[in-house]
Amino acid sequence: MRIISGTSKGRKLTTLKGPFLRPTSDRVKESIFNILGENVEGKIILDLFAGTGNLGIEALSRGAKKAVFVERAREALRTIQNNLLQCGFFNQAEILPKDVSRAIGILEERGESFDLILMDPPYEQGWVERTILKLNNAPIYHEDSLLVIEHSRREPLPEKMGRWVLLKQRKIGDTLISILKCSGRSQEDP
Repeated sequence: MRIISGTSKGRKLTTLKGPFLRPTSDRVKESIFNILGENVEGKIILDLFAGTGNLGIEALSRGAKKAVFVERAREALRTIQNNLLQCGFFNQAEILPKDVSRAIGILEERGESFDLILMDPPYEQGWVERTILKLNNAPIYHEDSLLVIEHSRREPLPEKMGRWVLLKQRKIGDTLISILKCSGRSQEDP
């Protein structure tokens, strides 16, 4: 696992080992950031289910202003911290050691607003729908915000996504990359 582009290009990241871990592959990460293009530079990023910090650190390398990493696994938290230090982004980052639902509530209470939300939940465990629902109830984003979800093709996006509208979707093997944009109001509203 390495940084693909930007100021830390080529730098290797520490990874985690374990049967339940599925770090984003370089191929998937490259596709995500090719789709995003210039929509990263100067932005405030939220990396949900951060794991090793791979996606958020790639965004920082590509010029993101700040990133908040949400992860609850102790070993993963140490890995994110080490990767941020190794790449020189520790001062542009915050690590929230909470589960995603609780972290979103805390960020809402603090009045945070993110330009880009990156989300790589465990595959096929219902996290995609639950997290979209939580985001709809805790608007920690604005009308131009993007939500990037890396998920299994066997766990499609929910039919009702509230404020989020699908812009693009790309399939890479078993993985779907879904890019959503905030529409400003719930799609279920009349």
